[in-house]
Amino acid sequence: MSDGPTYGFDTLQIHAGARPDPATGARQTPIYQTTAYVFRDADHAAALFNLQEVGFIYSRLTNPTVAVLQERVATLEGGVGAVCCSSGHAAQIMALFPLMGPGCNVVASTRLYGGTVTQFSQTIKRFGWSATFVDTDDLDAVKAAVDENTRAIFCESIANPGGYVTDIRALADVADAAGIPLIVDNTSATPYLCRPIEHGATLVVHSTTKYLTGNGTVTGGCIVDSGKFDWSANDKFPSLSEPEQAYHGLKFHETFGPLAFTFHGIAIGLRDLGMTMNPQAAHYTLMGIETLSLRMERHIENAQKIAAWLEADDRVEYVTYAGLPSSPYYDRVKSQYKKGAGALFTFAVKGGYDACVKLVNALEIFSHVANLGDTRSLIIHSASTTHRQLSPEQQEAAGAGPGVVRVSIGIEDADDLIADLDQALAKATA
Repeated sequence: MSDGPTYGFDTLQIHAGARPDPATGARQTPIYQTTAYVFRDADHAAALFNLQEVGFIYSRLTNPTVAVLQERVATLEGGVGAVCCSSGHAAQIMALFPLMGPGCNVVASTRLYGGTVTQFSQTIKRFGWSATFVDTDDLDAVKAAVDENTRAIFCESIANPGGYVTDIRALADVADAAGIPLIVDNTSATPYLCRPIEHGATLVVHSTTKYLTGNGTVTGGCIVDSGKFDWSANDKFPSLSEPEQAYHGLKFHETFGPLAFTFHGIAIGLRDLGMTMNPQAAHYTLMGIETLSLRMERHIENAQKIAAWLEADDRVEYVTYAGLPSSPYYDRVKSQYKKGAGALFTFAVKGGYDACVKLVNALEIFSHVANLGDTRSLIIHSASTTHRQLSPEQQEAAGAGPGVVRVSIGIEDADDLIADLDQALAKATA
């Protein structure tokens, strides 16, 4: 698309980054199922490898189908560039990779997906990194957790599993004062509900597996760069501000300016970590994004109706949906998530752990899977699955206690979903 007019979200989700194929005129972005690309000549090849010219070298680094997806997600998020990779977990490591070093730490929200908590509390120790977990609603605790070795603050916009919404602007102010980036996982909200960069985030990560693809077919991840952070303001980020020996002393921030993080993610991150998104996955995700706004509207409409019904049911102890007036996050939704609170939340079943297991087993329309953001309605008992590796204290902090189930509300008929929950609750609490 040409520069000039400011297009609306519904137009950009279809057209951003895409152009008719120059060779065939194909209107849909082709799947460029190729490993390598022919260079024009030796000078062209040298320029590409030396980062003096932008182009395609090898599909571990860049691929035309994936490039369209990167541009589309960056456009929808309001960023200057993006790097797609193999999964949401890969995106988290890719986001931290240029920032961290042995002895460095990240301050992370306690309300994160269980796999992320495990990755941050256990796996990153192998790199010499560490994480400090805090309640990000307690800004004083966040400030106290930041020390001279902290290189980022990490949160989710709409937290998985509880559906709690984060005050991104407040966290961004803390990060700015400390001279470090704020990284926001925007998987559950999507850029349709929230654009964290507009609230001060430096980097945005996605599991594109979820709402962006929307149909449970492929895995993928993405890191979006705001282009607004000064990586050379201090000596905390030498990977971006200091000479890179692999490129003859090139300084990424000095050379690429606002696109420094994006270029580093491709030229170093994908080159050396190899967490590559395959072109077929990019193709499926591009098709999914074309209907993102339409799906999110239906997801939210259904979630609102079902959450209200659950809250009024005597067999349910509580519902965490932030779109309900009873939620402590209701006003925050109105100010920062104006199109809705998403479609992910938890509810507690009277009868605890055993009742939750019976409920999950009795449902007929809801699918019992370890995923979210599908067109289909999904349910999982987090304490025995996605958050199983966490301690009881960590489970409670994340909103995934033993008596709680997580639902991802799909786009089916809401009355059918309510009827399914009704019959399952009857069996679970009999």
